[in-house]
Amino acid sequence: MATAGTADSGSTVPTGTSSIRRMAPAEMPGSSSTTQSMKKTIGHRGVETTTGETTYKKTTSSALKGAIQLGIAHTVGSLSQKAERDVLMQDFVVVESIFFPSEGSNLTPAHHYSDFRFKTYAPIAFRYFREMFGIRPDDYLYSLCNEPLIELSNPGASGSIFYVSSDDEFIIKTVQHKEAEFLQKLLPGYFMNINQNKRTLLPKFYGLYCVQAGGKNIRIVVMNNLLPRIVPMHLKYDLKGSTYKRRASLKEREKAVPTYKDLDFIQDLPEGLLLEADNFNALCKTIQRDCLLLQSFKIMDYSLLMGIHNLDQASRERERGGAASGDRVVLEGPVTPDQRRPQAQKSLYCTAMESIQGGR
Repeated sequence: MATAGTADSGSTVPTGTSSIRRMAPAEMPGSSSTTQSMKKTIGHRGVETTTGETTYKKTTSSALKGAIQLGIAHTVGSLSQKAERDVLMQDFVVVESIFFPSEGSNLTPAHHYSDFRFKTYAPIAFRYFREMFGIRPDDYLYSLCNEPLIELSNPGASGSIFYVSSDDEFIIKTVQHKEAEFLQKLLPGYFMNINQNKRTLLPKFYGLYCVQAGGKNIRIVVMNNLLPRIVPMHLKYDLKGSTYKRRASLKEREKAVPTYKDLDFIQDLPEGLLLEADNFNALCKTIQRDCLLLQSFKIMDYSLLMGIHNLDQASRERERGGAASGDRVVLEGPVTPDQRRPQAQKSLYCTAMESIQGGR
């Protein structure tokens, strides 16, 4: 099974083993304790020297996760009280803001963090996008707010922090001001695209938010998790259709599941991937339509992220696992999304191939 999706190369999400870090009440957005010297700082992302915890704009990761969950829980809940209606042009530029004092208010619960403000960009438009992608408000809240978010241990060189929901459905990424501003400008075109091209392989955007704490703005975007951990990827490629400097670095190759590039793909799979004719035609048509849209936005730095799940290799791995446990299947680590969520709910993600096949 191959999973593919067009995405900005800066937003390629690495997978790997991550541990759940629960929210610590003592950690506060904008806490002065995070002004200590950092080690290995990349952009706004750093590591607190005394605890080893990731920070972003000097706010600890655990504090940021808590603020995100409080903010999303409130904004989605309040949005459910608004009547359903068509999306209007002005909806793309609306920004709603709510203040979260630590002692609580008539609108917000008390919490153990310092005061912060939570902004929601284009809430009506993003509600429509989530509906188009088949995501119910309860599903969205369950995935993002029911359990602590998991920080990805290999976030890459962009300086962003990546979180994944505990049920593997959603990715949350911190973004720069210019990125958030650009995404908001693209929303009318994005709205047009998902209405005309249901098979799109472009990232699925579910929400754009901002946490204001300690005098800093931390903007985040919620997207689909293209490569869920429940389906192990044996090979990953970031393809641009170019061969100039398109080989994975030695450092990248040291990872458990490296993300290879175009020259590696040509070397590893000289005959390419064999697809059924209908799937091949649908995939090519979808990529062409997506690239045409990106061209209309004057975006040129994008790539195709492809994950390959080898069924034969997965079968051998399961057999080895069963033999090692006395032929008993032992489930370890995170349980599957379907096991975690109520029976009325189901896994939200699907592979890119399933997406392009859905319209046939």
